[in-house]
This record gives sequence, C-alpha cells and structure tokens, in this order.
Amino acid sequence: MNTERFHIGDGCICWSLGDDISLETSARVLGIYRSLKAGKLMKELQIHDLVPSYNALAVHYDPVHSHLDAIIANVEQMIELQLSGDPDSSVPAAKKVVIPVDYSGEDLSRVAEINGLSVPDVIKLHAGAIYTVAMVGFLPHFPYLIGLDKRLETPRLDNPRKAVAAGSVAIGGAQTGIYPIESPGGWNILGYTDPALLKSIEPGDMIEFKPMEQT
Repeated sequence: MNTERFHIGDGCICWSLGDDISLETSARVLGIYRSLKAGKLMKELQIHDLVPSYNALAVHYDPVHSHLDAIIANVEQMIELQLSGDPDSSVPAAKKVVIPVDYSGEDLSRVAEINGLSVPDVIKLHAGAIYTVAMVGFLPHFPYLIGLDKRLETPRLDNPRKAVAAGSVAIGGAQTGIYPIESPGGWNILGYTDPALLKSIEPGDMIEFKPMEQT
C-alpha cells in the first residue's frame, strides 16, 4: 500500500493510505485515529484535532508550539504498525451503538426496484449488517457508514431534494448514513430515527440498525 504525506496550510498535515474506499483501508485509518485519541500523545504533541476520512487522516496542530518532527515520527510509527498487522493492542474496543429505525422512507420502493429486491428484503439487508463509522462530515454529526451490502448499492437521486428531514436514514451509492439536521440531499431515504442519537457517535464506532415494530 502506498502512503503519502502532505501539508494542508500551516497547521495541518495529512497522511493518505491509498485511493480506494474499502473496509481494510478504513480500518487502518481508524486504527491510527483511535490510537492517537486513546493515548496521551495528542496533549503532549499539542494536536488540536484529528479528522479521518475513508482513506486518509488529517492532523491539526499548533503551528507555533507543536513539535512537527515528533508528530510525524509518532504518526508514521503507527502507520507502520497498522500496515504490518500489529496495531496498538491497548486501544479500547470500539463502542457499539444500536439505532432504532422506522423503515418507512419514501425511497424504499426505488431501492428495491433498482436492485431487484422486495421492500422487506431491503429492510432485512440494511438492518442485517454491522457498520463502522468511517468518518463524520458533510454536516456536524453526519456519520458516513462503511459496510453496506453490495446488493443495496443505489445511485443518488437525479434531482436532489431541497429538504431532507432530520433523522433520515439513507443510501447514496455504496454508502449509508443519517442526516442529523434538515438539509438538502440526494440520497435514497429508507427510514427515520431520532437525530439526537448521533451526537455521541464518533469515527470508529460500530452501528447496528434495529427496525422499529410497526403499529
């Protein structure tokens, strides 16, 4: 795997672990992210923030007081451990969050039709996986979840909606996620949940969807 290091402005350095979106690459990025978050290095190295994506990690630091050489050395040591298959065993296990979903979204039939499935099949497949929060972005608390069953991959809408309700659980291409607030969006809405549940979710958490009982 090719890795690349580059600067973004005066106070951020980014490591790219590849160009693909895969469980393997995301797991490595999240392993580095969670190792840094769990230890004392962030405080010692005066790192302000860590921002993971599917295949990269951005490290925001104090350009005046941080020791950049030490940051680079420590992060690259963690990358080597991840690539060697010997990650930090002291990092606590990922948090698991169960998200109840009312599967009554307006795009359920579309997802089913495009993929040659029934609506109950779509719900079963979507709720039958354990997802990893690969990153948080687009909107505050919007979790991008990796682990969607390939049978559910569905193109975004040709004409995005001007307003998607807060708590909408949706699919966009090979990704699934949850809208934390009302916003424009072009993902396929499968159902709805309580958006307040997203406030404690962090990259690396494990997510399980649980269908609500219909009354």
